[in-house]
Amino acid sequence: MGKFVIRTVPSGIKFDLKAGNGEVILTSEVYSSKASCQGGVASVRKNAVPAAIEDTTEEDFAKQKHPKFQIYLDKGGEYRFRLLATNGENIGSSEGYKAKASCLNGIESVKKNAPDAEVTYAD
Repeated sequence: MGKFVIRTVPSGIKFDLKAGNGEVILTSEVYSSKASCQGGVASVRKNAVPAAIEDTTEEDFAKQKHPKFQIYLDKGGEYRFRLLATNGENIGSSEGYKAKASCLNGIESVKKNAPDAEVTYAD
């Protein structure tokens, strides 16, 4: 089972969603308070499962409504995804993947792990 790990960083508070094997599958933006970070965790839980996939790496890709996972290529040419909430806000992003199939597996892992993941604190 996955878990959300909330931790303090120099610029604020953020969370990582980790799969059962301990790999980080989604990292949040930086929040200014623990309460707002916990709200971000709740937003991932709420939005991950119903989210459609919008693949911006495809020519003439179909735009999807929010919430959605958006696949894109980073500056280094690796595939990444971000989870966008119903209001369009970025809730979290993935690491870079060399293959699109691995990126899609990451999305499936978020959908599988987020709803029931426990919340822990690294501090």
